[in-house]
Amino acid sequence: MSKGLADIALNYGLSIDTCAEKIDLQHFGICHARCIDDRIFEQLLDCRLNTEKDKTQRLECGCIASIDIGMYNTCKNGCRYCYANYNQNVVDSNYIKHNPISSLISGEVGEDDKIHERSMKSCRDIQLRLGGQNQI
Repeated sequence: MSKGLADIALNYGLSIDTCAEKIDLQHFGICHARCIDDRIFEQLLDCRLNTEKDKTQRLECGCIASIDIGMYNTCKNGCRYCYANYNQNVVDSNYIKHNPISSLISGEVGEDDKIHERSMKSCRDIQLRLGGQNQI
């Protein structure tokens, strides 16, 4: 079945990837994907990154550690497969509360809200390497 699906995808110029699966299907042209992919970020940023695997995900997950800045039940697209929306009434309510100049995705900072500063550091690898290997 995997080979059949991979062949169909190839005929349409597409690829199929797995997510957090133990099984190795590379011989069918099916690779392991990463939602938060350091390889793509390195290409986009044209530099190496010092990253770690996301320890909160399943063992087979290849995602790097990240900080989710999103919020459930806020997207109005209505995709049937979306895991981020599970209550249309809450989506509608959040949409109504959206303020494009607010620092929040939905609503405003209230007097009972607590704001915590989070220390952040760059993942950019600035270590020089011999032999022209500084680029990715």
